[in-house]
Amino acid sequence: MRGSTVLPGTPCAAPRAGEPPVHRLELRLPDDVPFAAGSFDTLGPMSRAAFPHRHTFYEIVHVTAGTGAHVVDLARWELRPPHLAVIVPGQVHRWEDARGLDGTVVLFTEDFLLDQPGDRELLRRLGERPWLTLDGQTHARTARLMAELAEEYGRGDPGFATVLRSLLRVLLVRTARLPGPGRDAGAGAPRGRTRAVAEEFARLIARTGEDHRSVRECAELIGVTPGHLTAAVRAATGRTPGALLREARTLEAQRLLLGTDLSIHQVARRAGFDDPAYFCRFFRRETGRSPGDFRKHHDGRVPSLEGGGARA
Repeated sequence: MRGSTVLPGTPCAAPRAGEPPVHRLELRLPDDVPFAAGSFDTLGPMSRAAFPHRHTFYEIVHVTAGTGAHVVDLARWELRPPHLAVIVPGQVHRWEDARGLDGTVVLFTEDFLLDQPGDRELLRRLGERPWLTLDGQTHARTARLMAELAEEYGRGDPGFATVLRSLLRVLLVRTARLPGPGRDAGAGAPRGRTRAVAEEFARLIARTGEDHRSVRECAELIGVTPGHLTAAVRAATGRTPGALLREARTLEAQRLLLGTDLSIHQVARRAGFDDPAYFCRFFRRETGRSPGDFRKHHDGRVPSLEGGGARA
């Protein structure tokens, strides 16, 4: 992930007017691994940031204490620890009215993990579990793994990168096994080239800051025909590429409407629409509300998910 890691003290690029800042992962040394782990206090105040922001890296948080809420995109999760939170690159999140927040945080870039078949699928499944309330056994097991990751990272002994990857993969596999909201973690997935095409399409539409592309343009970048892309994505998700592209653009518009002070015209441009009137029609069709009504209805807030997500 180009530009996703920087040396300590390197300022983040200023966001475009009205948009949330994008944070990158700091490296202790120029040749260090793109990984960090520790407590909220160890990693510093930015780990508790109360303002909306994005990451270029993955963040896993084992919340062991605290009150308040964690807001990710359009969902507001009440703190009733223990929890396991997953924030993927490009999502907008913040800690809201957090008091006594404690736990362990793991940060890593995609490049740090991707060296085995199935890693991309593992990361995709991880993103389907944004907020989990843990039972006692899972909480204890997660706490041990997170502590090992933080200790190994802090010591930096020879070969620590290999140990970190192994421990991280165990954490991710176990997290991916947990039932996520609305999905069966054990559900099958298409294999081989079909799944690879679907995964590449998912990466294309998830990249922050990329130009908005059509289904045909995505197919050309992946190196398949639009028909092949449609078949692969439908086999993997049960939906069409066009529907997923519309969903991604709608989500980006919602993020901008709730997380920025941009005008409706500016939001339309950032979401890839040259014609604000067409954007308003598109947004109403996808959400049932006009952009202005959507912003007014939420009034800078997001729905509260009292149940705390899936209990593992």
